Amino acid sequence: MKKIGLIGGITWQSTQLYYQLLNTKVAEVLGGQSSCECIIESVNFSDISIKQANDDWDALHTQMTDIAVRLEMAGADIILICANTMHLSVPAIKDKISIPLLHIAEVAGKAVKEKGCKKVLLLGTKYTMELDFYKDILKNQFGIEVMIPNDADRDIVHTIIYSELSKGIITEESKQLYLDIIKKSEKEGAEGVILGCTEIPLLIKQEDCDITVIDTTKEHAFAAVEFALG
Repeated sequence: MKKIGLIGGITWQSTQLYYQLLNTKVAEVLGGQSSCECIIESVNFSDISIKQANDDWDALHTQMTDIAVRLEMAGADIILICANTMHLSVPAIKDKISIPLLHIAEVAGKAVKEKGCKKVLLLGTKYTMELDFYKDILKNQFGIEVMIPNDADRDIVHTIIYSELSKGIITEESKQLYLDIIKKSEKEGAEGVILGCTEIPLLIKQEDCDITVIDTTKEHAFAAVEFALG
């Protein structure tokens, strides 16, 4: 089994999902008392979110890269960033490590294609929805048409992530707000929705939606297990 290196704490709510998913999948595949071999370095999300709000991406790229290098030195065979937004740091990280980094947008794109969707809604932080780093992979590598919510709805999605989901706060009111946004996209032709923030699966499940749900947390974790077990 290859060892998985996780950059966690972005947020710890989703990092615990990763840990659960990784171990559950390894046990399912290998049976018995099998579990995942992994290393986690977990950051202080308060520090990360302040840097994001201040557009201090250079500092974040340096921080993510330093962690990835430490994980490689500690014996990791592959790197996972346990957050969609911080994949903004992937180019900087790849320059400094010699092991693979499993890009969550590439995993998401593959899942969308496998599920037969051509047009999808992307939900996530404002950075993930508005910047091109994620959408370009979906469009250019997989030919997927990507929709994002309108300005007001993007504010709603982003605020709920930072003020509630990052703290483990789950409410029916916020769930309904998300579902209303998803239903709007369905009327505009969306065949699926990418949960492009690793905390959103805490709130939204496939059974809540009429269209296909792409849970990036689960897809990312399972793809890592596939790599680890070779």
